[in-house]
Amino acid sequence: MSWTLTADRIAELARGAAVLGTGGGGDPYIGSLLAAQALAEHGPVTVVSLDEVPDDALVLTVAMMGAPTVMVEKLPSLEEVIAPVHALGTYLGRPVTHVACAEIGGVNSTIPVAAAAALRLPLVDADGMGRAFPELQMVLPTLYGVTASPLAFGDEKGNVGVLNTADNHWTERIARVACVEMGCSIMISGFPMSGAVAREALVPGSLKHCLAIGSGITAARAAKTDAVAATVELLGGREFFSGKVVDVERGTTAGFARGRARIEGAESSLDLAFQNEHLIARSGDEVFVTTPDLIIVLDAESGEPITTEGLRYGQRVRVIAAPSDPRWHSAEALAMVGPGYFGYDLPSHRFDGTVERTLEGVTA
Repeated sequence: MSWTLTADRIAELARGAAVLGTGGGGDPYIGSLLAAQALAEHGPVTVVSLDEVPDDALVLTVAMMGAPTVMVEKLPSLEEVIAPVHALGTYLGRPVTHVACAEIGGVNSTIPVAAAAALRLPLVDADGMGRAFPELQMVLPTLYGVTASPLAFGDEKGNVGVLNTADNHWTERIARVACVEMGCSIMISGFPMSGAVAREALVPGSLKHCLAIGSGITAARAAKTDAVAATVELLGGREFFSGKVVDVERGTTAGFARGRARIEGAESSLDLAFQNEHLIARSGDEVFVTTPDLIIVLDAESGEPITTEGLRYGQRVRVIAAPSDPRWHSAEALAMVGPGYFGYDLPSHRFDGTVERTLEGVTA
């Protein structure tokens, strides 16, 4: 069933998306401001389920590409958001009928809201990941043979281009170079899909899931109950560490925010490694959880999600793990988003402690 997304729900949507963003996906506050502006200017957005998208629809994803740390100071405009969609529709020679989220994490859950409002198009209640990942090809549609290109991109200066590439990995490589040259953050639109393909390749119900998480945190605070525990229950995950942030190393390189953080607990410390999103959580030789499952840092008292660029010395935090979409644990998917891809000589560790043999993609 379709439903209407109004400005008064954006804060809860952004909060839930920041949780699913696993530390990345861009500053949710900036995205919520952009979405609220678009909804105020152009009216509410109609959100449709995947079942309601016609087979012959033209669905395009809309997203920000680049380092989340840069976007804090390099704010996008509505014109910048919709320019790639117009360019790609013109290139394809047919009208765009629906907008979708490439990822549901952080700002990339709310930028498509802004695009849908400004373009007066329906927004699909789905996304390409069920979380956030740092590279463009790291979406479930890649596993279904959906090509990222033609991919349109644009910046705040009015530069707009369309890429045609050999495969999705090449789209990432070439677009990332353009992104760095254009200031380390750009708006993109791509992965053109029919409604039939979108139903198969996307994660359904992502926006409703974000709203449930965001409103759950709000409700727990109002009831003076444990907001972190409420989030763990909604995600079907587990809390595995709590303590104080004692060290953060962070830098923007090659269009990514890369770094590490250390959290000191009562009896041990936890090290987090991230590339936009949290990738590995471990204490010494003990690995708690790795990509592709979700590693989420929350404020210990309020349950507010903390992004990788928001991590600061002295914060009291609790760290939780949650399951990713089951399709991320196939052998092909693990080769694309597992620890090995990011240079870690580790098998995938699931949110519940289960260890997978990355190459075979089966449970050890």
